[in-house]
Amino acid sequence: MRTVKTTAAAVTAALAAGAAGIVAGRIASDAGLKAPPGRPLPGEPRLTVHSTAAGRIALTRDLAALRPGTYGLAGDASHAVVGDVLTAEPHSADTVVRRLERVTHGTLAPGDKVWLTPNVYVGDPKSALGLDHTDVDIPGELGALPAWFVPGVRDTWVIAVHGLGTTREHALNIMEFLHRHRFPVLAPTHRGDIGAPRPPDGLNHFGQTEWRDLDAAMRYAVSNGARQLVLHGWSTGATMALRAAARSGLRDRVKGLVLDSPVLSWELTLRALAAARHTPGVLLPLAVRAAQGRTGLPSDHSGLYADRSVPYDDHGGRTDDMGPDRPPPPTLMLHGPDDTIAPWHLSRRLADAHPDRIALHTVRQAPHAAMWNADPRAYEEALRRFLTPLM
Repeated sequence: MRTVKTTAAAVTAALAAGAAGIVAGRIASDAGLKAPPGRPLPGEPRLTVHSTAAGRIALTRDLAALRPGTYGLAGDASHAVVGDVLTAEPHSADTVVRRLERVTHGTLAPGDKVWLTPNVYVGDPKSALGLDHTDVDIPGELGALPAWFVPGVRDTWVIAVHGLGTTREHALNIMEFLHRHRFPVLAPTHRGDIGAPRPPDGLNHFGQTEWRDLDAAMRYAVSNGARQLVLHGWSTGATMALRAAARSGLRDRVKGLVLDSPVLSWELTLRALAAARHTPGVLLPLAVRAAQGRTGLPSDHSGLYADRSVPYDDHGGRTDDMGPDRPPPPTLMLHGPDDTIAPWHLSRRLADAHPDRIALHTVRQAPHAAMWNADPRAYEEALRRFLTPLM
């Protein structure tokens, strides 16, 4: 009888532990599957405003606060723009002084909690940049997808697609540059965005299903005069661009891809986001399995592109999505080794495998999806060189 009771207790404990692991894995998977647009990704530190003065702001000393470049500085009820660190300014041991370029809305006061964001502009193309635009609704698979259209004289349209943790305002960073070079620009929302349809399961799919909303934007562009398309995506928006270039019925119209911080392994990205939430390492595999169970995402075998989100394989061949005679479009990748969310080594590996088709512009000291922010001039010059033959 004692043996039976001992065995029953052990089984009960094992079942309880298993159930607890499942729950913990599900919670950990929320770091990627429920990343809300317009909010900081896990791991992006909250900084404290220590003081402000004319053209200067003192923030908590942190590696994030020391990043070079131009960033949005967001708070719960404020947005500002900060430039480079002012090394000549006096500062205390626990602060960093940066150039304060402008306060877009709200106020900044000592004690406020803020975070750096790639979104330098807020609003729409007219209010943020003075660019005339049209608000359009793109007919999508799940319903109408709000989008901004900024006209241009060329018949090559750029479709700019944001990714994890940002909104279509992210596209405003490059919109003035594209307008100056006379490209029409379409900046769509996709499922899960504010104002766009909700995914049936309410979860992010790392671009694996969202790409169909990009396909809808491509159809809208072609039906309104676009002869050629350039797909410019950040983060999971880059994943969407890769998938659309492989699977869309309009893939023949895609003449170029611009991939900023592409998520080439959803599993590694999910692990990174969960780890940034201080998930114990032993639970990270459970987070991946929970995500698969909740979304149906295929395993990517540790980032070796088996999920087919990348339209070419490691050996120079083409996946079934591209077809045996369909070369991938020219591709510019902008990525760097300091990205802790989407591993840079996968971008480097892919570019090295296809030097005739993929150019990798390496950006250092830049967090995920903030390659433009680290050095806007160098980013736009790389973009200009890439787009010139496609004009």
